[in-house]
Parts: sequence; structure tokens; C-alpha cells
Amino acid sequence: MAPETLIIAMGSDHAGFDLKNVLKDHLSEKGWTVIDCGTFGKEAVDYPKYAAAVAKKVSDGEAPFGIVIDGAGIGSAMAANKIHGVRAALCYDLTTAKNAREHNNANVLTLGAGLIGPALAMQIADTFLSTECTVDRYLRRVEMINNLDRGTDSLTDIAPSEHSDVKEENALELTDADIEKIAERIRGLLFSRRTMLTGTQQALYGDQVPVNFGYYSEKTPEIVRNFIDLGADRISHVPGEKNLPQDIAKYIDYTLLRPEAAEEEIKKLCAEARDYQFASVCINPTYVPLCARELAGSGVAICTVAGFPLGTHMPEIKAMEARRSIRDGASEIDMVINIGALKSNKDDLVYHDIRMVVEACEDGDAISKVIIEAALLTDDEKVRACQLAKRARANYVKTSTGFGPGGATAKDVALMSQVVQSAGMGVKAAGGIHSFEDAQKMIAAGATRIGASAGIKIVQEAKSITISE
Repeated sequence: MAPETLIIAMGSDHAGFDLKNVLKDHLSEKGWTVIDCGTFGKEAVDYPKYAAAVAKKVSDGEAPFGIVIDGAGIGSAMAANKIHGVRAALCYDLTTAKNAREHNNANVLTLGAGLIGPALAMQIADTFLSTECTVDRYLRRVEMINNLDRGTDSLTDIAPSEHSDVKEENALELTDADIEKIAERIRGLLFSRRTMLTGTQQALYGDQVPVNFGYYSEKTPEIVRNFIDLGADRISHVPGEKNLPQDIAKYIDYTLLRPEAAEEEIKKLCAEARDYQFASVCINPTYVPLCARELAGSGVAICTVAGFPLGTHMPEIKAMEARRSIRDGASEIDMVINIGALKSNKDDLVYHDIRMVVEACEDGDAISKVIIEAALLTDDEKVRACQLAKRARANYVKTSTGFGPGGATAKDVALMSQVVQSAGMGVKAAGGIHSFEDAQKMIAAGATRIGASAGIKIVQEAKSITISE
């Protein structure tokens, strides 16, 4: 975009005031001239006034783009779209921001300050402003929208451009199923690949190669430890692997999800996780900010839950919960699927449920884990749940919440691992794991993470430390 066109109108109500100022500074640093249409304080105001003010700047040609922020972003989009020539789009992640511009040539972006944080908002704004609508068939459809704005009833009078590179009738329209088949093929090619290591690494490790979230290894515990030294943060063992590493702590998400857990218990959990260097602490969302402070600089990740423990929340609520937790400092999200929907054969709903949380994690650079509550499912349902998680591109599947009728079993872990391992996904075993022997069984079956409240006991048993009552 030419420098003279780097002008943007911005406005917000009181709920979006702070985020507006953050974006204003961010875009100014990038060379944009910002026309601030208010509000200019945190006193309660009516959002339509400011949405209209921004939209009129765009409609009158004073600014090619506008951004409006309120609590949810919905009302501002409605108000802005009442102004002639405005195509306002509510965006809540990078995918919607890109789509709004690329497919719909949107010229006003609306954001919900209650849904996203400053870091994601800046990324959304940058994506929105740097994406262009250039494909002929998309531009033709945008002109249909413009005709509606002009009051033209006919939407069929706009012919495809003679200069279009691809005629509409010949355009390749891929279905979700087509895209998933392509993605599955690519994943298969990526994760079946075994590239030889070179030099001293080849002599030491043979034909093992790094893959997503860890290394596949059939070597000794010492070799596994050397892989960790090279940077692996997960170690995946094929089912039946006998050479299990004794350094069990890095498999463990140290867990305290009891509703009555007090703040002092959470602080103790963090101190123990730091001392034993567990993979993460797993706590309820309200304790994420506290854990972020307690574990700063420790290398221990912060994991929290969404839709927990029943999984019956609406998908949008789970996604919102995940986004808020990521803003507060979580880097891993364990979400519970809608178990009733799965049992009702509503696989599209279950997929949508998972995908919305996965997208939130992708936008926030967080790891996504999908809890299927295996004890409530038949084997067929377990397989379907894992397939849906794989299709949604989650990073892990997880056996249990720990609040259901049963916890992890080696059989479930093996079955789940069989479904997802080709996609490079991990398997987290949780619930009922109380000893090193339990943990060994789960890892041998294919678990790459262990969720356990008895983490210290497990590690001490692994190191042959006598536990004193």
C-alpha cells in the first residue's frame, strides 16, 4: 500500500478504549496515520455512535480502512454496516481476518475487547491490513454485496471478467473432505519420513529423526536422554517399547483440579513442579495468573482446562475460555469434548467444538489437548473421537478428566495412539495413575504425557527413593 494511503480511522466505546489505544500506538509505529474518532475515556457511552463515526470516514473516502472496538465487536459491525459503502467484519482470529479481506474485501474491522487480548488484536489488525482481495470471482461477489447496498435487486447481472485467469465454471472448489484428504496425505509423508543423521549424531543415534513434539526412539534410556539434550520436549514411545527412560518427570503434567483447592495449595504445587521439573502444572483457569507468576523462568509450562469437566459448554464458550487462559499465561489447553454429541452421532458438532479451541490455541501459540473421557465411550466412539481430534489438528488426545467413572487404561492409550500417531499427535494418559508402575504401563502403551496428582511419588519411585510417611 502506498504511503499516502496509510490512513486508518479508529473508534471504540468505553469497553474497547484501552485496546484502541494499544492498537493506535501499534499502527502509528508501523507508519499509519490514525484518525481517532473517540471515545476518549472510560465513561460509559453508546457504541453505535463511534462505529458510525469510523464508518463515515471510510464511506467518505477520508480513510481506506477503519477499526472499531467494543466489548464483543458484534454491535459495532452491525452499526458500521448501516453506512453506505462499508463492509464491516467482526474478526476474532487470524483466519477470519484474512478471510474478511481476501474473500470479502472488508474495509472496516471490528474487534471484541472482551474476547481477545492486545497481542492477538495486533496480529489480527496486521493481517487484516496486509491482505488484499485480488481474485476475480471474489471481487465479483463483493460487487454483488455493493449492489445490495445500492438497492439493486438483481445479483445475477455481473458477469465474470473476461480477463479472469480462471473462469468461474472451471474454478477448483475444494470441500472440507477434499482438504482433509490432502492434509492427511501431507501429514503421512511428513511423519513417515526418516532422514539419516550425520556425523557424530548418526553414529550415536542411527536412523532416528526429530518429529512433531518429540522423537520416536527405540533406543536405550541413555539415548533418549541425549535426544532431550538436543532439544526434544516430548518423547514418544511406540506401543510395547521396553527401554523406558527413568527420567519420568518430563512426562508428567502435575495436576490439581479439585474445586476446593486453595491458593496456598496451588503455590505449593508450583514449588514442587519447579523442584522436580515436571512438564507442566495443570490447574483450573482462575489460577493461571497465579501460576504464571510463581513459575516465571522455571521452564515448567502452565496447562489449564476448557469446558471442564463435563464438556457440555457451547463451542464458542470453550474457545473464549481458552483464549482468556492463554492471555493470562497458559501455554497448554486441555478441552473436554461434547460427549453426548459424540454418542448422538453428531460428529460435525464435535469437530466444530474441538476445532474452535484448536484455532484459539493456534492463534495463541499454545498446545491443544482433547479429553475424550474414554471410560464413557465404546471402542468405536473412542476411535471416532480421536479421528475428529486429528481432523481438527489438535496436538494431543487425552484419556480422562479424572472426574469421570474411570481413568486411563493401557488398552485405551494403545487404541488412541494407534489412531493418532501417524499425524504426529501425542497421547496423554490421565486419571488413576498413582505409581511409577502405572506410568510405565501407560508409556509402554503409547502415552507421551502423564496427567497425575501423585507426580512426586511417581518420580521418587522412579529414582528408587524411599518415601517416608
